[in-house]
Amino acid sequence: MVWGGEKIAPFKGVETTQDHIGESWELSAYPTKESVVANGPLAGRNIADLVREYKGALIGEKVYANTGDEFPLLIKFIDAKSDLSIQVHPDDAMAEKHHPGQKGKTEMWYVVDADPGAHLYSGLKESITPEEYEARIANDTITEVLADFQVKPGDVFFLPAGRIHAICGGCFIAEIQQTSDLTYRIYDYGRLGLDGKPRQLHTELAKEAIDYKVYPDYKTVYEPRKDEEVEVVSCQYFTTSVLNLDKPFTKDLSGLDSFLVVMCTSGSGTVSLASEAPTPEGKVSGKLTLPGTSPSGCTDPAHPGCPGSDSTDPAHAVPIRQGETVLIPACATAVTFTPDVMPGKTGHPLTLVTSCIK
Repeated sequence: MVWGGEKIAPFKGVETTQDHIGESWELSAYPTKESVVANGPLAGRNIADLVREYKGALIGEKVYANTGDEFPLLIKFIDAKSDLSIQVHPDDAMAEKHHPGQKGKTEMWYVVDADPGAHLYSGLKESITPEEYEARIANDTITEVLADFQVKPGDVFFLPAGRIHAICGGCFIAEIQQTSDLTYRIYDYGRLGLDGKPRQLHTELAKEAIDYKVYPDYKTVYEPRKDEEVEVVSCQYFTTSVLNLDKPFTKDLSGLDSFLVVMCTSGSGTVSLASEAPTPEGKVSGKLTLPGTSPSGCTDPAHPGCPGSDSTDPAHAVPIRQGETVLIPACATAVTFTPDVMPGKTGHPLTLVTSCIK
């Protein structure tokens, strides 16, 4: 990517000769870009296949009733070496109007890391009309009316569809969004793409999509708390929380009726489950992991990980480290996160960003 950096591969512990990596799609069911199981009994199958087979047991009964065979979230790490274009995303209604069969894009950002002076744009700081928007694109002054934020690790921004925004150079972001790849590019600083040509702008579509209202603040205010779950965003598309752990933490999932996506942004540890039904297990490319019980349906207590066994058996715990993502199926009744670094020991605490649909 023209704006991509060199941080994603080392952050994830991946060796590659590829450079300018702008995004890692950690969990994706977007057509042609599906996450694929890397090993175990489901090796070679992608997340879309698993949703079709396991349905509500994997993503939640109420979620499946609303979204069907589509996994509803797209999970990414984003590394911006230079500024991304100023852009906006349509809502579901506009997406259906102009791109039948596609969804809009509401998203959020969690700042994993930031270079000194790094910033981003989110929302308008001055009220403008659609006509003024067009004029500012033409005379290169659109950034003058955007809300500009200096950022640091742990900062959170919620971006409903229609909010004009841009990630700028020096930002390393965890992004949670609807399963959609619809982006309207508003302004690209006059730069050329990798092909040497100006990148396409979507001025008219963006003009229709933008929410021109000015809001009091665009940054999510929350108080981080050690060894507690802190909810930072809740909307119809996802609910996201942050955990900073230096001791084991157990989350009750019995009343959730949703999958849980767990992104590890620092440290390392293990994830272990209690569950009631057969669930897929295996590792997915990008080390997305689906921990759980055997897909065979076995109920023999002698078989660790099967419904009749102790599903918190250490042999069935899944390791997780910085840069990895775990998908916990909806049939899990509880999950325990155990950091490798415990009180009194040196090292990074286990920091997790979790997302579900409530």
